[in-house]
Amino acid sequence: MTRDDLLTLLQADLNLLMPDETRLAQLNHLLDSAVQFITREGVVLTSPYSVEDGQLIIMYAAYLFRKRATDEGMPRMLRWALNNRIFGKKAGTENAT
Repeated sequence: MTRDDLLTLLQADLNLLMPDETRLAQLNHLLDSAVQFITREGVVLTSPYSVEDGQLIIMYAAYLFRKRATDEGMPRMLRWALNNRIFGKKAGTENAT
């Protein structure tokens, strides 16, 4: 999965299909931040990104975008996905897709 794929899917997730240059810069920054935050959690991402990695990055970036408007914590589905990857790696059962 390429960076352009991630950006396109993030735009679709956020329903921002015709963003201006400023919004595109913000979305790219959110993708970079999501990768760094996920890596800090202990998840090893593949290069190029697998479908599973891409989905995790998009979910995290969308959470970062949306949390600006609310005080809500990390969505349960995102926390579950991160924990699943982290504990799966430690248990040796991480999916290699």
